[in-house]
Amino acid sequence: MPPALPPAARRHAWRNALQSMLLLAFIAVFLTLLGWMLWGPAGLGLLVGLFVLPFVSGMSSAQAMARFGAVPILPERAPELWSMLDELSARAGLPRRPVLYYLPSPAANAFTVGGRGAAAVALTDGLLRRLAPRELAGVLAHEIGHIHSGDLRVMAIADLMSRAIALCAQIGVLLALFSLPLMLFGHVALNPLALGLLIFAPYPAALAQLALSRTREYDADRFAVGLTGDPEGLASALAKLDEGRQGWLARILLPGYRREPALLRSHPSSARRIARLAEYRPVPARSTPWRHGEAGFAAGAGHGRGAMSPRRWGAFRW
Repeated sequence: MPPALPPAARRHAWRNALQSMLLLAFIAVFLTLLGWMLWGPAGLGLLVGLFVLPFVSGMSSAQAMARFGAVPILPERAPELWSMLDELSARAGLPRRPVLYYLPSPAANAFTVGGRGAAAVALTDGLLRRLAPRELAGVLAHEIGHIHSGDLRVMAIADLMSRAIALCAQIGVLLALFSLPLMLFGHVALNPLALGLLIFAPYPAALAQLALSRTREYDADRFAVGLTGDPEGLASALAKLDEGRQGWLARILLPGYRREPALLRSHPSSARRIARLAEYRPVPARSTPWRHGEAGFAAGAGHGRGAMSPRRWGAFRW
């Protein structure tokens, strides 16, 4: 288990857990209400099926990584990287260490697929070249935090319920359209409140799902600090990656500019995450943070060709 954290981190942990439960419950209740409106008691079976589906289906981690074009990183090609992963996995108490994959993409990114017993973490070429070992340890610890907390399954359930809500809304609107002739002749009465709920149902569900994703990101940051004992390393990685996402001209002319409002983002802004990480100091020194070496790991890990796929395969992105 990770070491104890200062009071600020413990408060954030309880707050994040409560927010996650409330947001997931909101989506579930919303879906239950729509199912009941459309199909009565039989609609409750839809909710039960959606909760069970993520536990009985899904492709393996290796298959998911193959879809992205990622290739395994052999331990002999990057021994320091694997040693870092082994140490972090042991501190987190994972039953099995994740498998590392290399994705030859210039974008600086990392993502995770799979659960605690069969997880895989992909690191892009851009990430490996840009980050120092200390910063890379923070990124790996963040991904291990997602694995340890079961975030992939939680977000898969939330995503399925949000999609089901959107489907229920579409079905409800179609049924209302087909019922218009009967309504005109007075054979069917349509509740305008119920119709409005069906039309606008996907929007609050999507916002709740995005808020849940942001909450899990904060929690993974907190867990990462507990593993590494080095909030500054993770904060430095966030700052570097945020700079890489904007060109130099945009950084000069539009500092702090974001294309979408905070409410519509799946990840909190780097500035907010860095500010929260600053509250976690000092961290109990369970171990010495990774400070040796400033060169990236890409030379040892990199091989093959590939590119990030825009398709979604249940990956939890950095």
